Amino acid sequence: MTAVLLGLLASACFSVTFIVNRAIGVAGGHWVWTATLRYAWVLLMLGAWFGIRGRLPAVLEAFRREWRFWVVAGSVGYGIFYTGLAYASTLAPGWVVACTMQATILATPLVLRWFGARVRLHGLALLGLIFFGIVLVNLEHRDESGVGRLSAVLPVLVAAFAFPVGSQLLQEARNGGRGWIPRLDDAVTADAAARVLLMTLGSVPYWGLVLLVPHPTVPSSGQVAGAAIVALLATVVGSSIFLQARNSVGRDANRIAVVDATQAAYTVFSLGGEVAFLGAVLPGPLGVVGLLLVVGGLAAYAWSGTRVPARSVTPPGGPTRVPAESGRHAGR
Repeated sequence: MTAVLLGLLASACFSVTFIVNRAIGVAGGHWVWTATLRYAWVLLMLGAWFGIRGRLPAVLEAFRREWRFWVVAGSVGYGIFYTGLAYASTLAPGWVVACTMQATILATPLVLRWFGARVRLHGLALLGLIFFGIVLVNLEHRDESGVGRLSAVLPVLVAAFAFPVGSQLLQEARNGGRGWIPRLDDAVTADAAARVLLMTLGSVPYWGLVLLVPHPTVPSSGQVAGAAIVALLATVVGSSIFLQARNSVGRDANRIAVVDATQAAYTVFSLGGEVAFLGAVLPGPLGVVGLLLVVGGLAAYAWSGTRVPARSVTPPGGPTRVPAESGRHAGR
């Protein structure tokens, strides 16, 4: 349950992304700057943090040793993921984008199975319940949000798969690695914030390519400030908490899926934020039913996951070592 609570806290931080991005989109901010500025701020913030602590050389050395892995993981988990969300924020309300992003709760078991993990089948019914609630919310607001257009839906669906793929690549590396995925057991990568910085460094080549897309030469001051807020709360704080929650359950596929399912809560957080700060309209009866299904399904799925005894997943090729960090003292 500690991992679930950490996941919910991370979810609250992530919801800032959808609220601020929508405010930027309504104000006419281009999605290229929305996306790239966020990770530019992350580099500055975390680079300064580790520099002050004297640990920046260790982070850079960890990146140098496995730079290919960090480029792949960062480009997928941060680059492709956030490009989809930033682009969609210019076409649909933030909380509707957050709803659509909940496709990640169905993507996670598929991604875990692709990595060779075993996922309990009865949990898929609860995931389907959560997703059905998301569909109801989107149906009620289909006319005013335009989320039914493929131009808004497809980028978010791509992001919904990219996020768990990037997270699982990092999870595999921290839990022993296999195949082309390296084993990351040095001291600096035990720090969740350091892993966020390493993933961000890996995404830099991707953002360089994104900047080639035609866009305004100079972002507005509001867009720069908004990107800083998202960088601090959603990436520096939220991503560090989320990675810690995910890593605390080791390699147990069912509990990883439970942690990822906590992200369904940022639909509710995003809606509340947009109503409070952007004047969004509260959902009607159909939307309320959908939100109740999301929250209820999330609670049931999280509870069912805590009732399943933890076990390590044995990938093809033999057992994998689970580091001590995945125990109850993880991250201390």
